[in-house]
Amino acid sequence: MERFDLYTEDRVKTGRTMARGEPVPEGLYRLVVHVCIFDEAGRMLIQQRQPFKEGWSNLWDVSVGGSAVAGDTSRSAAERETREELGLDIDLSRVRPTLTIHWGHGFDDYYVLTMPVDLQALSLQYEEVQAVRWADQAEILRMIDEGQFIPYDKSLIGLLFFRRDHRSSVTRRDTTVRETGRL
Repeated sequence: MERFDLYTEDRVKTGRTMARGEPVPEGLYRLVVHVCIFDEAGRMLIQQRQPFKEGWSNLWDVSVGGSAVAGDTSRSAAERETREELGLDIDLSRVRPTLTIHWGHGFDDYYVLTMPVDLQALSLQYEEVQAVRWADQAEILRMIDEGQFIPYDKSLIGLLFFRRDHRSSVTRRDTTVRETGRL
């Protein structure tokens, strides 16, 4: 049975765990990760969940997603989930999550990567993934509207596409800083 580490609201591990399927204890949180892989053309690799998968059956999703199991860090969970679901090895040792979404029972770390991926070389996890393909932002938003994609907030999808090329929260260089780097 899978177990998940439990965290405080400040994201400190408590030393406690819970089993999959149990409710998260009041005042504690768990960790989920997503990996969004983009190609050089700016399209996202998306996966279609199996029809027998519990939760969002048969719908399309971002490249990878899953729960961190007990002992995982955010990075190791993202690497493991990518390897399990797609058969793709990635190295996140020098990558931080692009953003973290706080939800009712936990933290959801999103990693955004741009890398070449040969779809034919992927080894899809039968229990989770039935198909993969590339899609641009407009197509994913249309799929959300048509009920074919997990109903993420559309602004999140836009932010993920934006973040593939922008690693800061600002969109241009600060021109008020002098050459010395001080005001």
